[in-house]
Amino acid sequence: MRFYIADAFTAQPFSGNQAGVVPLGEGPFPEESLMRALAGELKHSETAFVRRTGGGSFHIRYFTPAEEVDLCGHATIASFTVLRETGEIGAGTYALHTRSGDLEVTVEPEAVWMDMAPPAEGRTFSQEEQAELYGAYGLTLADRPEGLEPQAVSTGLLDILLPVADMAALDRARQDEGAVCRLSERYGVVGVHMFCPGTGDAAARCRNFAPLYAIPEEAATGTSNGALTFYLYRRGLVRSGGTNRFVQGEKMGKPSEILSRLTEEDGGVRVRIGGRAVLTLRGEVL
Repeated sequence: MRFYIADAFTAQPFSGNQAGVVPLGEGPFPEESLMRALAGELKHSETAFVRRTGGGSFHIRYFTPAEEVDLCGHATIASFTVLRETGEIGAGTYALHTRSGDLEVTVEPEAVWMDMAPPAEGRTFSQEEQAELYGAYGLTLADRPEGLEPQAVSTGLLDILLPVADMAALDRARQDEGAVCRLSERYGVVGVHMFCPGTGDAAARCRNFAPLYAIPEEAATGTSNGALTFYLYRRGLVRSGGTNRFVQGEKMGKPSEILSRLTEEDGGVRVRIGGRAVLTLRGEVL
């Protein structure tokens, strides 16, 4: 069984967000215990196991070192980059089945775009709850930007979107992992996506934290920035039809560029996430 490591949402090796990718051809998924163990051995935030289910269709299962998750944006971008670079597929549109639903993936010569699950707005938070959320990062309500408040939003995975007023607050945030794990369990979310909106060259600069899933901080998260795209759209800060740029991972020394597109369709909206990836390592499970 061969595996690859790919750096997603970047064109520079050893930057972006690393994902493990295990192509299975048309073979069955291995035992779940093996997939979880291999994800733990590779130690990246997600490892994707990819099997072909037809000429133009695939099924992916995603594992963190702790457990299986429904969807992972950067691991999907990495997976289809691996399939393209190893010659298994060419440019085109493919169907993808995940635990989060059936999605469409478009493979271009240099980038991959994927559908997010339909946007879903989750709960908002009282002033007391907001203070606790900011406090888990050593921040206060004074660091909250005017007119924006935390909210849980999903485009495949439910995260708390936590706005901060400026880059200084984003930079000085220090996570209390125990507190964020407890809050994540309490609110039924994967983690917290902190962002500073409108930073000139980007729709937002972001940091992502999911310690409940053994991910203290992540350099790039497609699903979270898909949710953020919808959150900003609902508040008039991004528009339908354009391409939005999000920057993440700078605090980790792994700057990543995540792109998104939102279109209005049949009374709803469709969110897509895209970016580049580069293969860095290849190995074999003995």
